[in-house]
Amino acid sequence: MTKEARKKDAREKIELGGLIVKAGLRYEKKALLLGLLIDATARMRGDEKERERLLAIGAGAFGDGGE
Repeated sequence: MTKEARKKDAREKIELGGLIVKAGLRYEKKALLLGLLIDATARMRGDEKERERLLAIGAGAFGDGGE
């Protein structure tokens, strides 16, 4: 992995961690966070309505329709 690729990877991980903080989950156990993500992934599979519902919640939290 090149230095640039490592920097990009680190930046992405920092941004993802920021999402955990923004969601108010900073102090939750890692196993709970992973469980939440796995459950959401399973609920979204093949369910476009659920995906859109969760997307709307997240966009609202950003206040600007964030990506």
